[in-house]
Amino acid sequence: MFSHLKFDGERLNHQPGSLLGSTALITGTTIGAGILALPAVTLPSGVLPSNVAICLVWLYTLLSGLLIAEITVNVMSMEGIAHIGFLAIVEKKLGNLGARIAGAAYLIEHYAILVAYISRGGDILISTFAKICNLDQDLPHWLGTTTFTILFGGMLYWGKEKFVEKLNNVLVGIVIVSFMGILFLGVGHIKTSLFLFQNWTAVGGAISVICVTLFYQNIVPVVVTQLEGDIPKIRKSIIIGSGIPLILFLCWNTVILGSVNFEFWQINQPNGSIFDPLQVLQAGGAGEVLAIILTVFSEFAIVTSFIGFVYGLIDFFQDLYRLNQMKISRLPIFSLVLLPPLGFGTINPYIFFIAIEYSGILTVSILGAIIPAIVSWQQRQKLPNSIYQSLIPGGKITLAMMIIIAVTLMTKQVIEIISLIQINIPTLFYLLAN
Repeated sequence: MFSHLKFDGERLNHQPGSLLGSTALITGTTIGAGILALPAVTLPSGVLPSNVAICLVWLYTLLSGLLIAEITVNVMSMEGIAHIGFLAIVEKKLGNLGARIAGAAYLIEHYAILVAYISRGGDILISTFAKICNLDQDLPHWLGTTTFTILFGGMLYWGKEKFVEKLNNVLVGIVIVSFMGILFLGVGHIKTSLFLFQNWTAVGGAISVICVTLFYQNIVPVVVTQLEGDIPKIRKSIIIGSGIPLILFLCWNTVILGSVNFEFWQINQPNGSIFDPLQVLQAGGAGEVLAIILTVFSEFAIVTSFIGFVYGLIDFFQDLYRLNQMKISRLPIFSLVLLPPLGFGTINPYIFFIAIEYSGILTVSILGAIIPAIVSWQQRQKLPNSIYQSLIPGGKITLAMMIIIAVTLMTKQVIEIISLIQINIPTLFYLLAN
């Protein structure tokens, strides 16, 4: 199914999708600001338990990504179309109710993460600008969020698809090289004795953040379109594209957790303080060089993820308008994608941060496991095995296991949210009374 045709003035020429570009898109979407926050939730469990958890979650998200690609390819084949988004697939297979549930989860997850990226990316931009210009006073937060959105949102709006793809490839390369520099400077802080610390009971508290950190499923329908339904290419793109971040996350987690004694840190830190891995790396005297590398890595890691999530949300709104048989131009779609997170990121950058932590596992489980598994189950029942194109092994047993795991994680998260609410209700009444 050819989806990349270009008219050169005489005839239509086929331009095949780039495996490198699609792989870089998945890698860039996955390596976001979450990598900096990861050690904060894995520190209490230790190197081995947390690395095992990261590998297991990666395997789960890999199956999820392949499953979404599988249902996308089969719907495109059955409908004879070159592109379809996730929401349109859900609406076709599960009806309006399923589409509304998926749509709500999709919007919450994407807007929350874009708020975080715009806010943090804007702060890095203006702080870097202030240092370069030797400004004594801090620049306003709104200037950073607005500049970040106009600069990188504008590139996506005005840039052609091939330009954005090549730009993303370059940025992902910069992210990987700068990350290697960070690891090189951080290795000198490792104390091998800390690898012996293991607290397996603390792993559960990190699962939600790990799931959100490894989330890239929003971009899978775009990858399927770019690679024109070519299953071998799609499989390679997803495995390699998610495998590169896995290796980086494991190295990063090992370096940071191998440099910090959790029990010592607990004793010497004030109550309520948050573990900052960047302080650990800077404490060794690497100083300005490390600060520059960290700035480059942080900003471009955010930008590559920003590109992926903007594309995912554009796909979502295009589906929404297509389902309602309405046409919409690029400007209104980009406005819907960028203006709400820009507004929240400017007014109150912290409003969605708690939502990411506590609703992340809920939205990821719904979007990445439960709904795709149900859709695939339906497709397998209706289509003969000779026609159905499968990307994941195990058939319906794998689908059932994915649903069970997702429901288990969601139940655990709901219990934690209820406990948090019960703990904070007396505090809330006390504050209102005083």
